[in-house]
Amino acid sequence: MNNNEFGDKQNYLDISIGRQQLTIYKDGNRMQSYGVSTAKNGAGELRGSECTPSGWHKIRAKIGEGQPLNSVFVGRRATGEIYTSDLAKQHPQRDWILTRILWLGGLEPGKNRYGKVDTAWRYIYIHGCPDHLINGSPGSHGCIRMNNNDVLDLFNRVEVGVKVFIHE
Repeated sequence: MNNNEFGDKQNYLDISIGRQQLTIYKDGNRMQSYGVSTAKNGAGELRGSECTPSGWHKIRAKIGEGQPLNSVFVGRRATGEIYTSDLAKQHPQRDWILTRILWLGGLEPGKNRYGKVDTAWRYIYIHGCPDHLINGSPGSHGCIRMNNNDVLDLFNRVEVGVKVFIHE
């Protein structure tokens, strides 16, 4: 892990792009790990790159409290739809954001905060997706995708402000 002024080495989320894994650390101990899918284009911070931004972030907002499992979100708002394979067939081009959203904000000015590299303005989230997309390989447009039961569990374990370290 990077020794950095932004990081709380005791309580944070560690996202490994190489391992396609998110791990919760609490009081310095590994609490839980989940499989994820990061960007198909790899790591990178530039707006429009469809890459997963690296470095230190924080959870700036938690969205979806109380929504049912597999709820569909568009523009960070629940649509009232529940994801099914039939719905997917009706909308084959949608990038599905499901169940919960943890919206990330970069903490490193010039790297993942401000200007053309700002993670929050790139709308980078940790979010649920169709479960079959979590298969150990990168496939997102920049976000960190998770299985729906896993993102619900993570959402219930973390608070706004928790630090997130994303690395290759």
